[in-house]
Amino acid sequence: MSGFEELFAAKEAAGEKLVPGQQITAPVVSITKEWIFIDLGGKSEGAVAKSEFLDADGNCTVAEGDEVTVYFLAEKKQEKLFTTKVGGAATQAHLEEAYHSGIPVEGTVESEGKGGFQVRLGGGARAFCPFSQMGLRRVENNEEYIGQNYSFKIIEFREGGRNIILSRRQLLEEERAARKEELRNSLEVGDKIKGTVTSVQKFGAFVDIGGVDGLIPMSEIGWGQVDDIHSHLEPGREVEVVVKSLDWDKDRYSLSLKDTLPDPWEQVVARFPEGSRHQGRVARLMDFGAFVTMAPGIDGLVHISKLGAGRRINHPREVVQPGDELEVMIESIDSERRRLSLSVPPPEESETAAAAGDSGQAEGKPAARAADSGDRRQDYREHQNQKDDKSMGTLGDLLKGQLTKKDRK
Repeated sequence: MSGFEELFAAKEAAGEKLVPGQQITAPVVSITKEWIFIDLGGKSEGAVAKSEFLDADGNCTVAEGDEVTVYFLAEKKQEKLFTTKVGGAATQAHLEEAYHSGIPVEGTVESEGKGGFQVRLGGGARAFCPFSQMGLRRVENNEEYIGQNYSFKIIEFREGGRNIILSRRQLLEEERAARKEELRNSLEVGDKIKGTVTSVQKFGAFVDIGGVDGLIPMSEIGWGQVDDIHSHLEPGREVEVVVKSLDWDKDRYSLSLKDTLPDPWEQVVARFPEGSRHQGRVARLMDFGAFVTMAPGIDGLVHISKLGAGRRINHPREVVQPGDELEVMIESIDSERRRLSLSVPPPEESETAAAAGDSGQAEGKPAARAADSGDRRQDYREHQNQKDDKSMGTLGDLLKGQLTKKDRK
């Protein structure tokens, strides 16, 4: 005897009875033209209409020995009746029972009205499903629901069935809660999982991974800077993501699209060898230097001391601005720490020569200044010599001058 059979037999022996709406899982023991019989244990069987297990081609989708999940409807003539969901013309009488027991009912969305949708249930009964209860999220085009067949839960049953309010959302939430528990037992940080983008915001994108919605922050969209998230993701897109963090209590889950893409730093040494020159774009400025984007996901730093072309500057903005194209030279690579040290190289020799040819006057001025300086020094020496000649003279001249002064006296 299986565990289920033992448990059911024990309940039967204890006098416990099935409650309408109670969900059970039991094996199929036989299949007839109209009914599928399931083993309830304790030599007791239940019956489910075979029509509930037929596919679009009329083929039965279960076989003897398969386990099925069904809801208990009622007991008639000592026969226990079950259903997967209430639907079809023969089950209209069970709608109120489905309301009290919480059994799903099947219906077709016929039209859109004020505040919601008109739904036709089994037996021709009409019901109303508010917009807020049709799905987990509002859709842009309500027309996509028209003509669709869904399972609903009856949340209001009044006036003998003339006023029936439905909710599809409650069933979806119950299914989602069950899937969340399955994820909680199996999902771990670092796992790759597929999901569907449900909404795109300025700060990131939400992805339904089957039971919970996780967030891909802007920093995890791609390796490079993402200016417009809408150019990368849109609602409805299927994506594969890596789980970054899980907080089941706060219902917060962080995902990464970037981690599913090739890491650009794996090729950085081959692409940017030390000593090589490359064109980059200034990404942002800091007090200590300028960050330059070499490729998506690869930024290097030009220290402020290497930006002024030999002169001292107080801030990088004095010589560069974000968005500027800049030729840089790779000074060093630290792949482990993901750091790239850059410098602004001196002009090429050809550029220097060309600059010299284009500015001959500028090149001639230092030489002219040197010649002028030499001339000035020579003039100064000659001037000093002249002063010395005039001021010193010979000893005879000095004595003669003194005697002349005495004679005059």
